[in-house]
Amino acid sequence: MTKFSNPGTMPMPASNYVQMVETTGPGRRLIISGQIGVAANGEVSQGYEAQAEQAWRNALAGLEAAGMGLSDIIAIRVYDVAPGNVAAYRQIRDRMLQGHAPASTYVIVAGLASPDFLTEIEVEAFAVD
Repeated sequence: MTKFSNPGTMPMPASNYVQMVETTGPGRRLIISGQIGVAANGEVSQGYEAQAEQAWRNALAGLEAAGMGLSDIIAIRVYDVAPGNVAAYRQIRDRMLQGHAPASTYVIVAGLASPDFLTEIEVEAFAVD
C-alpha cells in the first residue's frame, strides 16, 4: 500500500507534489535511471522544454515496460542546468503526471553527462502485487 501525504507539521509543497510517501506490504520497487532528452533512436531534443518532455516520455516508457502506471510513481528527482526553467518544468511535469503528485526533488546542477543535456529526470515507483 502507498500513502501520499502532506502532514500539517511540515510546510505545504510549493507546487504539485507531496512531502511524504510511505509504502508498506509486499510489492515491487522500480527505480528508473536518470532520463535525458534523447529519443530511443539517439536523437537529442533541442531546447529545454523539448528535452524535458522527451525525458518524461522515456521515464514513462520505463514505467510501462515494468507494468506500472502513473499512480505507482512515488518519487521523482530532477536535475536541471539552468535555474530559470522551474516554471516550465512544473508545467511539463503536471501535464505528464495528469494530476498525480508524488514526492519531488528539483536540483540545479553545474552540468550533466554532456553539455548538450539540459535536464535529467529519475523516477521511483512502487506497485503492490
